[in-house]
Amino acid sequence: MHPFSIARIVGLFAILFGITLCIPLGIALYYGEDTLESFLIPLAGSLGFGGLLWLLGRLRPPHLAVRDGFLVVALFWILLSLLGAWPLLLGLHLSFPDALFESASGFTTTGATVLTGLDELPKSLLFYRQQLQWLGGMGLIVLGVAVLPMLGVGGMQLYRAEVPGPLKEEKLTPRITETARALWRIYLLLTLACALGYWLTGMDAFDALAHSLATVSTGGFSTHDASIGYFHSPAVEAVAILFMLLAAINFGVHYAVLLRRDPKLWFQDAEVRTFLGFVLAITLFVSLVLRQEGGYAHWDPSLRDATFEVVSVVTSTGFGIVDFSHWPEVLPVLLILISFIGGCGGSTAGGMKVLRVLLLVRQGALEVRRIIHPHAYLPLRIGGRVVDDRLMQSVWGFFAAYLASFVLLVLLMIHAGLDKVSAFSAVATCMNNLGPGLGQVAYHFQGVSDLGKLVSVLAMLLGRLEVFTLLVLLSPHFWRR
Repeated sequence: MHPFSIARIVGLFAILFGITLCIPLGIALYYGEDTLESFLIPLAGSLGFGGLLWLLGRLRPPHLAVRDGFLVVALFWILLSLLGAWPLLLGLHLSFPDALFESASGFTTTGATVLTGLDELPKSLLFYRQQLQWLGGMGLIVLGVAVLPMLGVGGMQLYRAEVPGPLKEEKLTPRITETARALWRIYLLLTLACALGYWLTGMDAFDALAHSLATVSTGGFSTHDASIGYFHSPAVEAVAILFMLLAAINFGVHYAVLLRRDPKLWFQDAEVRTFLGFVLAITLFVSLVLRQEGGYAHWDPSLRDATFEVVSVVTSTGFGIVDFSHWPEVLPVLLILISFIGGCGGSTAGGMKVLRVLLLVRQGALEVRRIIHPHAYLPLRIGGRVVDDRLMQSVWGFFAAYLASFVLLVLLMIHAGLDKVSAFSAVATCMNNLGPGLGQVAYHFQGVSDLGKLVSVLAMLLGRLEVFTLLVLLSPHFWRR
């Protein structure tokens, strides 16, 4: 363990977060809003606190072991949620549990909220919420690895602990710094293209940029209570669907497509094909049920609503154009369940990731074949590649840890005062970084107790950091020399 190096790195990231507060501060100045103190005080506090941590570790030789990377990531996401709550405490006068919930929901790209009356809030605070999601989507730590090579430490340790998905060892480029920069270039390119798409389809410039930040991060915060439904525009919905899907695809595949200039690579990847095929199948099923039992007189509106809601949920974005909690009973439960699958590994989407689920399904099918042919050599393959046994063990371990954490958190939410359906959907929507739930949390988390909100924050962090990054800190072996 290298505490001085850890303090130095966390301090630098706190400084980086403080610098980002200049953007909503500039928006407040542009619109003449009285929210300047809401950003100036946290900006000064973040820079000051980060500077102290940096000075604490500056005189020690920089070194970072693998386990230090996990501690840096866990500490930073906790600190990030606390610092992010500061402008919300000052600007919206929220209680501490509410502000922490809103901040953690933003940074983890969950999109659940305790706020109502969004249409009346100052634009600077609205944009700040969107910015939280955008920064959390790719991860400020990956950004730090990209733009702060002066850290002088092994960036791979941070990258392994931060980047979602089962194939954390794979890099897009030989150097981890270049990998992080490539990820952020793609992320920025998608964001700008999404903002342009929204603007061309009728949004004003502020809404277009704000919603692009939430779309590409698959966060789901909106500047309006009615979310994307506020615009009543099929064109806007089409842009949202396209970029939600792109954001839920492995950014490594996007990199390969851009590098080789070959769009066919999207469909040659086994995980992407499975993901898109799954979305299509669920969409057709939901549309059929809506047409037959949901009161839809024609196929067009049922297909339109089904497509948007399925894509929004499975990518863990959480935008809405209708209230799916009032659909025929099988559909709300189905949508919550598919949020556990989520998007592809290496994307901004939440959930367990398509590749993990695909591996589990393939492994199950393979075990059936092995029972029929006990002496046959039947390796597990994905996309023509034989899957290493160690990877399969890690997937099973992740699944067990995810399930055990989910059950424990549901019990805690019931203890915090929610009914069984609300507790189940609240933990599901938080761990899968989705946003909308069922029952008491179908619209917002205002009615959840303070204990329930703190449990929700823990669920969000567990989901965003894929369980093990936090659970590893509870192991006695982690703290031994």
